[in-house]
Amino acid sequence: MQSRKYPIGIQTFERIRKEHYLYIDKTDLVWKLTQESPYVFLSRPRRFGKSLLSTTLDSYFQGRKDLFEGLKIMELEKEWERYPVIHLDLSTAKNQQSADDLRMALLLLLKPIAEKYGRDEDEKLPGALLKGLIRRVYEQTGKQVAVIIDEYDAPLLDVLHDKRLNEFRTVMQEFYQPLKACEAMVRFCFITGITKFSQLSIFSTINNLMNVSMDPRYAAICGITEEELVKDMGPDIAMLAEEYECTPEEMHAKLKLQYDGYRFSEKSPDIYNPFSLMKAFGHRKLSSYWFESATPTFLIRQMQLFRTDITTMDKIEEPSSSFDRPPEAMTTALPLLYQSGYLTIKGYDRETELYLLGLPNKEVRIGFVEGLLPIYVGLEGGAVQKGFALKLWQALRKDDIDTAMRELKAFLAGVPYVEGFQKKLAEVKNYEGFYEYTFWLIFNMLNVYAQTQVKCAGGLIDFVVRMPETTYVFELKVNGTAKEALDQINSKGYALPYQTDDRRIVKVGVQFDRDTMTIGSYLVG
Repeated sequence: MQSRKYPIGIQTFERIRKEHYLYIDKTDLVWKLTQESPYVFLSRPRRFGKSLLSTTLDSYFQGRKDLFEGLKIMELEKEWERYPVIHLDLSTAKNQQSADDLRMALLLLLKPIAEKYGRDEDEKLPGALLKGLIRRVYEQTGKQVAVIIDEYDAPLLDVLHDKRLNEFRTVMQEFYQPLKACEAMVRFCFITGITKFSQLSIFSTINNLMNVSMDPRYAAICGITEEELVKDMGPDIAMLAEEYECTPEEMHAKLKLQYDGYRFSEKSPDIYNPFSLMKAFGHRKLSSYWFESATPTFLIRQMQLFRTDITTMDKIEEPSSSFDRPPEAMTTALPLLYQSGYLTIKGYDRETELYLLGLPNKEVRIGFVEGLLPIYVGLEGGAVQKGFALKLWQALRKDDIDTAMRELKAFLAGVPYVEGFQKKLAEVKNYEGFYEYTFWLIFNMLNVYAQTQVKCAGGLIDFVVRMPETTYVFELKVNGTAKEALDQINSKGYALPYQTDDRRIVKVGVQFDRDTMTIGSYLVG
């Protein structure tokens, strides 16, 4: 079966259309966005199509009607009026060493536009030059200007927990200030990035920005919906199914488990990661493509700063004010975990106005556990090996608890020799909590449903693992015996909530030895 051309690594709308790459039509939403407000902000995780959206808006305001033939926008746009466009990609200005370096990077970004429209001698700062350029473009063309800024927050994210942050933020405040001052000369201003719009910092002077990041009407403007996958990518699913020797329906289910599950508002459809989906079709292989680049250092620092409880990632209930906030106002890592795409909206309770957040899909879970968490908990350097985890999984799948506990004991016995582990262990006053972390890390590596501190009528269950045919209920004891742990499971009825399930229930009391820092003994009931 002949595969189509997938725009892997291509973010330019013009090229995608001219060279006949696969394009999922979002132009009705693009048009609607331009009619909504003259100033619009949208945040989305990396590799989610923000740059493609930016270049689509660029082509639209340039009046490139030829590029939109056959798309939904043709039924909506009648005028196709042309406007001059100032399109800036701030990702080219990141990784600067000083505030002066950042100013120079911004000036270089504006240089090609200045060469075309001119530059006054007193325009020494980036903001002054941007203001002058908007004015000259407006005067020389007689048309209002469309300003498109992609990756607006890129220069700041790398210094989020750095002494340079305030200096860099001052530079960016000066740079963005003209966008408000030039309102009469601006037809449309679109700003996009990862972190949320903030009226407290660099956007304090732009009080008329419309933030559509959590607007249900634009929830699907980036990414691929279930409807779009079925309607526009049926042949691609069939091609991949042939490669995996399964039915298209079975492949659809695999794709959904691997790449679906993002939601950006309480009424959002489930969204597939577009980058990973295109890579899977292009390479004819299901894999965790979203994590091919390095784990964001700013996110790891945020998690370390606030001592994030990694075991709660699938059961977070919070109001939007907890995760829809700017970096400088964050008191937990939750906002960046959400804004970076590691967490997404799983549900919404209208009565309490609380959002349920969790890991979106298998790809994110695997990348989160294999890439980010080992660094966070001090187990980097290959300590958590797939070979061990697979043996553990196979033992539990076969109800061979003795082999499973033997594998766990051997693994934990070797952990103290991992560089950085002893320091991490010394910081943890609750030893049982640390072992809960480690259990959670191991099982989530295999996309096995595992929970810690599970609420039930009898109290809090330390650890629950749900396998296809068996539910394992663990009670962990450091200051106690395996018998005491098992007795606690029975006396407090920890297994009762799972008796209505068809799965077999296995209760395991585990005692950890402080001296050897591994499993001392266990009992099964």
